[in-house]
Amino acid sequence: MLSNSRCFIRIVLIALVSTVAWIVLTASAIDLRDQKPTVQSNRADGLAAWQKVYTVLTSPRCINCHTATNYPQQGDDRHRHFANVIRGPEGWGVPGLNCMSCHQERNADSTGVPGGANWHLAPLSMQWQDTNDRPFSSAAVCRAVTDRAKNHGLDGPGLLKHHTEEPLVLWAWNPGRRPDGSARSLPPLTHAEFVAATGTWVGAGMPCPPGK
Repeated sequence: MLSNSRCFIRIVLIALVSTVAWIVLTASAIDLRDQKPTVQSNRADGLAAWQKVYTVLTSPRCINCHTATNYPQQGDDRHRHFANVIRGPEGWGVPGLNCMSCHQERNADSTGVPGGANWHLAPLSMQWQDTNDRPFSSAAVCRAVTDRAKNHGLDGPGLLKHHTEEPLVLWAWNPGRRPDGSARSLPPLTHAEFVAATGTWVGAGMPCPPGK
């Protein structure tokens, strides 16, 4: 009788352990199934957010100074800067014709000259167009923006801070007036939308689209 009781207890314990193991394994499998779509979803959200960022970076307010040329560009048609202004060795112009000779810390709407702190061209490492003035692809711009050897060592939080606070970035949403008195066009997103898209992209690990 005692032997039968012990046998019954063993059977119950084995069944209990088997049941617990099955529950744990099933829960783990469900968790793994849940994780994969989440990762894919985050990447998809990040890529969608990057595409919004890209539309701003390649708008005239930004790309006119992120050139591959030896000179700044102007206007929505992105024509060459007047007066034969050239880049110079550091992107600040050349002696006697440097950027801040005309571009002061604020827009001069009376003359149509835009202004901002430390007005200058972006470095060639941050060019977002080719020498024929054609914007680079979304993939190419993304690779440049995320390359810390080219972007002054900015990581994700650094890029978000740059997009949020950098005075020359903020100028794009306060570009002043053209010489004829009309308002300059703005980027396709508001600054708040741009920062939010950057935050989503950074939070997703800064994914870049495939391609050249």
